[in-house]
Amino acid sequence: MARATKGSGRKPGRGRPAQDTDGRLERGQASRARLLEVATELFTERGYEATSITDVLERSKLSRGAFYHHFPGKEALFEAVLESVEEGVGATLRAAASGAADPVEAIRMGCRAWLDLASRDRTVVQITLIDAPSVVGWERWREIDEEHGLGLLIGGLAATRRIPDEILDATAHMLHAATLEAALIIARSGPRSSQAASVREALDELVDRLLS
Repeated sequence: MARATKGSGRKPGRGRPAQDTDGRLERGQASRARLLEVATELFTERGYEATSITDVLERSKLSRGAFYHHFPGKEALFEAVLESVEEGVGATLRAAASGAADPVEAIRMGCRAWLDLASRDRTVVQITLIDAPSVVGWERWREIDEEHGLGLLIGGLAATRRIPDEILDATAHMLHAATLEAALIIARSGPRSSQAASVREALDELVDRLLS
């Protein structure tokens, strides 16, 4: 009888653990993305307080175990949604400012793009302006915003070289506050209202006077 040579033949299941791990990772990423997608829809439609974890699970068709694998609770889910929405806002503002001829025009175009979002994107208004301050707290909200919208504004103002360094941060915060209030006015009054038109004109004037 011939002896089997050492190492001949493939052991059953060899190589499968890595494949199984990859599969679990992909499924985990897909379930997290689904939870974020559904939560974004529900927070936009109903607001944070009126949305429950059960609502998210029912619409996403995912288990409670899957939810708690990714998030310790509803507030953590909201913060992840907020981060995602803020990233989208930042990308939109960067794209709008990229066509500007100079840093001042970039600030103006970025501000206008933000007001356009407030006019048409209910998700941005509900999640970043209405719910975020009370859900994650003022300080955490500002930290997240500094990584996106406010951070872009600080960098944009610095690029103009028209604001002294010692008041750059304060100026950016004040201009940013004006853009937030302008967005809320537009969201509440309607994008085609006389108030919305006045707000747009006023913000343009503010930027021109600040950076002239």
